[in-house]
Amino acid sequence: MQVVEVEGLDWQAVRNAVNPSFIRANMRSTVERMEALLDRADGPGMLFDTDRADPADKVIQISVVDTASPLWIVGDLHGDLLALEAALAAMRDPASQTGEEKPRIVFLGDLFDDEGFGLEVLLHVFELIVDAPDRVCLIAGNHDEALSYDGVRFASSVVPSDFADFLNANLAHEWIERAGKLAVRLFARAPRALFFPDGLLVAHGGFPLVDLHPRLAETGEWNDPMCLSDFVWTRAHPKARKKLPNRFSRGSQFGHEDFAAFCSVSAGLGRTVTHMVRGHDHIEERYATYPAYRAHPVLTTVALSRRLSRESFGSYERVPTMAQFVEGALPRVYRLHIPADMIREVYPEPNPGSLDSETIQESDR
Repeated sequence: MQVVEVEGLDWQAVRNAVNPSFIRANMRSTVERMEALLDRADGPGMLFDTDRADPADKVIQISVVDTASPLWIVGDLHGDLLALEAALAAMRDPASQTGEEKPRIVFLGDLFDDEGFGLEVLLHVFELIVDAPDRVCLIAGNHDEALSYDGVRFASSVVPSDFADFLNANLAHEWIERAGKLAVRLFARAPRALFFPDGLLVAHGGFPLVDLHPRLAETGEWNDPMCLSDFVWTRAHPKARKKLPNRFSRGSQFGHEDFAAFCSVSAGLGRTVTHMVRGHDHIEERYATYPAYRAHPVLTTVALSRRLSRESFGSYERVPTMAQFVEGALPRVYRLHIPADMIREVYPEPNPGSLDSETIQESDR
C-alpha cells in the first residue's frame, strides 16, 4: 500500500476556506437546493445510485468503476471543517490527479458530533452534493444513523450527541432546523456498504458478523436490519483471530478470521470481497493497516486534524488522512500535514482540567 505525504499545499488558502460565517450565510440556498434534490421523483441521482438493486437498496453492488476519474475516500470528520477543506484542496492539487476528470468522493460518514463545526461540515457536504450529485456518495456512519427527529425535537442514540443538542437549541432558527431534518432524510436513504467489482468492500464500520452468516447465506438478504447495523457499527480488532458478537451493545469487534469467513459467505452470494476500507476507529495515526489481516487486507482511515476530547492519548495536532481508489489493491493513503499552529488556531486546545474523566473515556455507544 502506497502512502503519500501531502505537505506542499497552499495552507493559507486552506485556512482562508475555513469560513463558517460564509457557509452559514449561504445556508438557506444550500438547504433549499438540497431539499429540491431529495424531493425529485427519480431520486437525487448520487454517485452509485444507478447500481442500487432498487431505490431502497443500501448495500450496493457496483458494476463498473470508471478508473479515468479519480475516486477519493474520506473518513470520519466529526465537524472537522479544516480537515475537509484540506482534503478538497489535496484533491484539486495537480500532483494528486490521475486523469482529466473531476474527482469523485465517497464519504465514510460521521460528519458531526465531537464539537467542531458539525453544522458547517454538513452544509459543505450538502453543497458538494447539489453541485454534482453524481460525484458524491455518502455512506452512513453510526453518528449519522443515530440522529433522529420525531416531529418536535431531535435525538441521538449515540454518545457524544452534541449535534442533536445543538439542533434542539436552535429549533427557532428555521434553516438550522431544516438542515437537521435534511440530515435525517439523507442518511435514512444513504448506503451502508459498497461492493466494488475488484473485491473492495467499503463501509463505515465493518460487515455482518459471524452469527448472521448462516441466515445471510440462506436468504441473500443484504438489507436485513441486523446486517445493515453491522456494516455501520462494528469495530476492527487489530490482532484477534475471532471475536464473539455482542448483541447487547453496539461495540462488537471482528477479527481477521471473522473477515475471512465473511469473504467466503459473500463470494457464495456472488459478491467477491478480498479487501476493505473503513473508518469508525479513531486510531492515533489516523490510518492503519493490520498485519494479522494480510490474507484479506483492511485499511482504516479517518480525517481528523485534532485529538477529540474522548481520545486520551497522543499529541493534540494530528495528521488527517484520506484515500484514493486503486483497482485491485488497498487504496492509496494521503496524509495531510496541516501546520500545527493552524490546527490550534481553528481548534484551540481545551484546558485538560475542564474535561471530566467520564467524557475523556466515553466511546460510541
